[in-house]
Amino acid sequence: MHHADGLIAQIAAYWNRCIHDLEMTEQPVGSLEFFDDLDEYRFDKLSYLPRVVDFTGYRGQRLLEVGCGIGTDLLRFAKGDACVTGVDLSTQAIELASKNFAVHEMPQTANLQVQNGEALSFEDNTFDVVYAHGVLQYTADPHRMISECRRVLKPGGQAIFMVYNRFSWLQALSKAMAVDLEHADAPVLRLFSIRQFRRMLSSFPEATIIPERFPVRSRLHKGWKGTLYNEVFVKAFAVVPLVLVRPLGWHLMAFCRK
Repeated sequence: MHHADGLIAQIAAYWNRCIHDLEMTEQPVGSLEFFDDLDEYRFDKLSYLPRVVDFTGYRGQRLLEVGCGIGTDLLRFAKGDACVTGVDLSTQAIELASKNFAVHEMPQTANLQVQNGEALSFEDNTFDVVYAHGVLQYTADPHRMISECRRVLKPGGQAIFMVYNRFSWLQALSKAMAVDLEHADAPVLRLFSIRQFRRMLSSFPEATIIPERFPVRSRLHKGWKGTLYNEVFVKAFAVVPLVLVRPLGWHLMAFCRK
């Protein structure tokens, strides 16, 4: 087995054990209430996301999500009548994504597959949209994944990516408070500067990068550190003009055209 293949296997094993945000609900795994809790938590934490990604704006378009997890975002695209395909390294994630679509009684069936986003099985120029939110930072070779996403995208199609910002308020706060980032124990976790991210996307004729995700109240962290974060830091950050801190957004969103 090549080193890269071994790392991909480690990444798959990790995400089979560590489904994202699973600890944020007490509902039975796979129930409607389980998925709705995780949807509510995700879009409370990432309140910016529906503002910058129009989940209802891709009606009739073929959309691929790389690293679809349990299908939270993919379901929103499907509710907007996109023709959706989702791939993930994690078998457990794909099984849960299938249940997510089933319990929401979607009229269309999502094409859900266990696949490595660095070696997609699809033909060139297949999709109108490729979406990979929070995936590049956890894969073995992000450049290879971007290349694959671009390959399967139709000419003129849109690619949407998100990575973590190396120079962000959250990275600084994590170090100052000695609190690990989520999934800091993953086999791979990379942070990127805006300049690095722009270079990674240089194969696209058009690429716009927007820093997003600014401090909101957290349900994840408890104790005095959680209280300090929620009651002092979040409130203090909220009074600083966004124009001054925008480059420090934790999420770097990229909107690209092939």
